[in-house]
Amino acid sequence: MNSPTNIAARLPELARERPHQIAIRCPGKPGPTGMARYDVTLDYRTLNARSDAMAAGLAAYGIGRGVRAVVMVRPSPEFFLLMFALFKNGAVPVLVDPGIDKRALKQCLDEAQPQAFIGIGLAHVARLVLRWCPGAKTLVTVGRRWGWGGTTLAQLEAQGARAPQAIAATDGEDVAAILFTSGSTGVPKGVVYRHRHFVGQVDLLRSAFGMEAGGVDLPTFPPFALFDPALGLTSVIPDMDPTRPAKADPRKLHDAIARFGVTQLFGSPALIRVLADHGQPLPGVRRVTSAGAPVPPDVVARFRRLLPDDAKFWTPYGATECLPVAVVEGRELENTREATEHGAGTCVGRVVAPNQVRIIAIDDAPLPLWTQAREVATGVVGEITVAGPTATDSYFNRPQATAAAKISETLADGSTRVVHRMGDVGYFDEQGRLWFCGRKTQRLETAQGPLYTEQVEPVFNTLEGIARTALVGVGAAGQQVPVLCYELKPGVTDSPALQQRLRAHALAHPGTARIEHFLPHPGFPVDIRHNAKIGREKLTVWATTRMEQHA
Repeated sequence: MNSPTNIAARLPELARERPHQIAIRCPGKPGPTGMARYDVTLDYRTLNARSDAMAAGLAAYGIGRGVRAVVMVRPSPEFFLLMFALFKNGAVPVLVDPGIDKRALKQCLDEAQPQAFIGIGLAHVARLVLRWCPGAKTLVTVGRRWGWGGTTLAQLEAQGARAPQAIAATDGEDVAAILFTSGSTGVPKGVVYRHRHFVGQVDLLRSAFGMEAGGVDLPTFPPFALFDPALGLTSVIPDMDPTRPAKADPRKLHDAIARFGVTQLFGSPALIRVLADHGQPLPGVRRVTSAGAPVPPDVVARFRRLLPDDAKFWTPYGATECLPVAVVEGRELENTREATEHGAGTCVGRVVAPNQVRIIAIDDAPLPLWTQAREVATGVVGEITVAGPTATDSYFNRPQATAAAKISETLADGSTRVVHRMGDVGYFDEQGRLWFCGRKTQRLETAQGPLYTEQVEPVFNTLEGIARTALVGVGAAGQQVPVLCYELKPGVTDSPALQQRLRAHALAHPGTARIEHFLPHPGFPVDIRHNAKIGREKLTVWATTRMEQHA
């Protein structure tokens, strides 16, 4: 009998091959130095055995194959045990960022139509008060349960330990999870992940970054830690609020890196900036990946100086719907820095095989069939599309969003596949490298033609005193007036002289010469997940009001 296609299928093998290797370390209470003790660990044998028991207990309780279960549990041993238990028994965990707007969170949970709700006590209180998931009748509490019924995860694990079960016979088409997007450009959408998508991601991560079993990873975005056991890595969960990477304490990160010999880490651009600003070398780290938004060129340069000469700093390009799509290493990013700062966009590197990336003419309407899409020439900005093993094929209960983002393509052998529209604009250069120019919905359509955020903002981000900028458009499409919002560095005050420097800098570059309006902003809204994607939609409303007040 063939083994099931399941993201958890590798776990029993690693339990036999590496029973005593630590799979996950989690921070505990502070020790005498103020740093977390990290006294909670799971080796591969324990992770496998306990998740087997949980899987059996959950299945007996009614959370088995195909059952959608909301999971609201903090990064902890229970979170990772629970996730692997759900994968093993073929259930469908539903993950939503808890820090998003409460109305959007309720909409996401309602759309997911979960049959079960698994959460810490605080999550269950919120469920009752805010009337989340009224259809979820199967309740599991992680930790102490009060008066809301159901059972506890500890009870289910104890019951399942008496008769652990084999991994469910899932195949590649079975739904493995529903993962909600960050919602940086609207209400988050539930991405349907099938088991083949997760397995494809593990294969691509291994081939793209050369990840090998035995390494030690510091994943500062906890869901990424779920890939580590499939790769044979040790995960050290950092002592930080994962929803506030920009506020992470670099001393705590360095403590974990040094204490456990971390060889690789993942961080959003906001977290990479924290470490770059801290300036302490990372002598043992050999591989760093950063995703969620482009890493500013100056941050790349400063961060790379903290790494050993032979270390790799990768910035993979992708999205919740499809990752990784392309990758670029920090050395090449530094080589393309001048082009970025002169309006070329951000180089995101070369496509990860076997993905197929094609650039099509920008169109805001749905494209049901690939024959309706028109590919553009090298060097021409268009919409980025990708087909490949990790390209997901739908959003859960969002037929309009699915129609807008997915294209059906018929192949030469008569089979069909889904092509995902990334919602980003970009182009290929003559060397076959992919360049990112911004989000499609955030482009400006002015009377003189389009403007793309990632071809404009890096031009101004180089100016002394400017922390970062954001391009928005005021007015109707086709007649939008470009407005550059800017944040100042600490200690810098706005002045007419600074405004004049911005205007002179705009005139010095052909792609920005039409920008005449510059507005200082106290602090840009950013996404909850990575603290890096600027909420330009909110900034547009703010800029429109400011422009009307000064008209």
